[in-house]
Amino acid sequence: MALRAVAAKRLGWARYPGGRVPRHRRWHGAAGGLALLLLASPAPAQDVPATGSDYGGIGLIEMRNARFRPDGTLEAGLAWRRQRQFYFLSFQALPFLETTFRLTDRLNGTTGRGRTNDRAFDVKFRLWEEGPWTPALALGLQDAIGTGIYGGEYLVASKRFGPVDLTLGLGWGRLGTGADVGNPFGLLSGRFDRRRRDVGRGGTPAFGAWFRGEDAALFGGIEWTLPALPTPFGEVDGLRAKIEWSGDALRDERGGYPARTTGLRGEARSRLNLGLTWHPTEWLDAGVHFLHGTDAVVRISLRLDPARPPEVPRRPPPALVARPDPGDEAGIAPALRAAGFRPLGVEVAGADARIAVEGGRFPTLAQVAGRVTRAAQPHLPPEVERIEVAWHRAGAPVARLVVLREALEAAAAGLGSAEEVLATSTLLPAETRPFAGGLAPPGLAWAIEPRLALQLGDPRQALRWQAAAVAGARYGFGEGFALAGSVSQAVAGNLGRDLPSDSRLPHVRSDLGRYAREGKTAIPTLYGERIWTLAPDWFARVTGGLLEPMYQGVSGEVLWRPQERPVALGLDLAWVAQREYRQRFAALGYSVATGHLSLYADLPVFDLYAVVRAGRYLAGDWGGTLELGRRFDSGVEVGAFATLTNVPFRRFGEGSFDKGLYVRIPLQLLGPETTARAAAVIRPVIRDGGQRLIVDSPLWEVTRDGRADALARGFQGFVR
Repeated sequence: MALRAVAAKRLGWARYPGGRVPRHRRWHGAAGGLALLLLASPAPAQDVPATGSDYGGIGLIEMRNARFRPDGTLEAGLAWRRQRQFYFLSFQALPFLETTFRLTDRLNGTTGRGRTNDRAFDVKFRLWEEGPWTPALALGLQDAIGTGIYGGEYLVASKRFGPVDLTLGLGWGRLGTGADVGNPFGLLSGRFDRRRRDVGRGGTPAFGAWFRGEDAALFGGIEWTLPALPTPFGEVDGLRAKIEWSGDALRDERGGYPARTTGLRGEARSRLNLGLTWHPTEWLDAGVHFLHGTDAVVRISLRLDPARPPEVPRRPPPALVARPDPGDEAGIAPALRAAGFRPLGVEVAGADARIAVEGGRFPTLAQVAGRVTRAAQPHLPPEVERIEVAWHRAGAPVARLVVLREALEAAAAGLGSAEEVLATSTLLPAETRPFAGGLAPPGLAWAIEPRLALQLGDPRQALRWQAAAVAGARYGFGEGFALAGSVSQAVAGNLGRDLPSDSRLPHVRSDLGRYAREGKTAIPTLYGERIWTLAPDWFARVTGGLLEPMYQGVSGEVLWRPQERPVALGLDLAWVAQREYRQRFAALGYSVATGHLSLYADLPVFDLYAVVRAGRYLAGDWGGTLELGRRFDSGVEVGAFATLTNVPFRRFGEGSFDKGLYVRIPLQLLGPETTARAAAVIRPVIRDGGQRLIVDSPLWEVTRDGRADALARGFQGFVR
């Protein structure tokens, strides 16, 4: 009877007074639908890859299901629809946690003309996995940190029966505008019947609105894995057909919800959605969907598994030759240069050899040690059994690793393994140790590279960018002293068209557009620097000059980074003046003292790490930053950060507080032997609160790959 009443309400012939189904009967109907799914007979489970939804993340068409990608999967894509486009980046942050950042570029529903955009962050949690008789169950928050236009919550179950995957869920907020049933939490307290909907600057979690509102809606659907389709060009595999009943009754964002109280103007013609998805490879999804009886959507996304990135053919490492008798120590330095290193010192005494190098094309300690040993081995006397490799970066030793010559030779000949080399190696505290004749200066290093500046999610322009060519050089004088600088030339982009900042704080970052416009030909950096070790595993840095494109001054830092422990502690202090917009040598007149105490920690699960900072930021505000990231053995890093300071949200402006996501990918994965990384930071909006100074050589980034944890992750580099 209750299910009939719900159907009657939707068809307009309900026999209840006023066409309203009592809450307890509406909720009984929803419970009955869930029970039908829970009690359905089981079928053999199949390992069928999940497919994506139009809003990003895994789902049917608009609605999410209880499926997840493999742990660690990165997915980026877009869904194109008339008057609105969705751009998304999803990350399977943990086996049970899916996260999605979405940027929506859409028609301004308030005025009916012009464009605006919306930024949103979604999360979905797995409550339990699918079993022989029970479905997978997930709980999700849509637009959990955003303006709330798409804000909604859901509980969803999915069960697979051979090629068919069934989904049934219950939605609140935007996902409950179908108003099929009453809010079940309203049975517990009347407070759950009232949903605060505050569409504004966004950036703050809407704790007071989650799972609230008088109405909720049922949603669900079927995803059917189709058999291979024969064509004149061969079989087409990987097709899925989707049918979805949406809990979202809105076609656009002109109205609000709940519909009964707002006089909704953007109601959809139908809640039935249809779609066809094709995933021809492990890294590509494409789909065509028909929504609300009126709109077509084209969706495409690309995926990457950071733990198992595509293998790129590489040149094999040079072969080892037989041990000489006697050795030729004078040939070691030329051999190291030929291998791409700058030799700083070589010393042989009996069964031990010590070699210090800087630079090179290899990003991991294991690969550096393996290549240094291969280069030096033909020139070492046969009695040498142990080789200590001191790896220097930016003028300072970041690691000292002792390897057994016999273990490396066996691994190179196929008679041993990288695991055996690692097991017989000894990592020592990083410190500067004298060589006979002293350490040679590192000399000149230079590079020319492209650089891309991005600004995503500005309310007036979804994407602002500027591409530039940058030439940089660093000359080392020895003992950690160096002179470095760069010049840049902008070649294309629209970043300079940004409107003037309306910030109520000192414009420490929000004038980015003006810097881009007036500094097309610029000197981003020009400074003198010293980086050295104060004691074993204690590092220091002093930098003075043009520190970054927006600031000049003096910066100092001390870092304690024990090589065998999962933590490090650093303190940085600086006095800086804001540079002119042309990025030459003049200043604007604003100056500030800034600095932070930072704790770096490897967490014991899922290769996670955390960085916690506390101190004073560039706008003179005081507060803290929390960064949480995940670093895979491939070197790929994905993380997020948030900064809260004593600046009130209303004074901070758009976004409420500083936050963002980042992805760092070693370019070595693409084939070239290089230490460079491609990095992308997604900051929904650039404001002035919570902004830190950016220097070229922060000690944590310089030294982190010299730790035991990094050695264990990259140990295969011994034989690469």
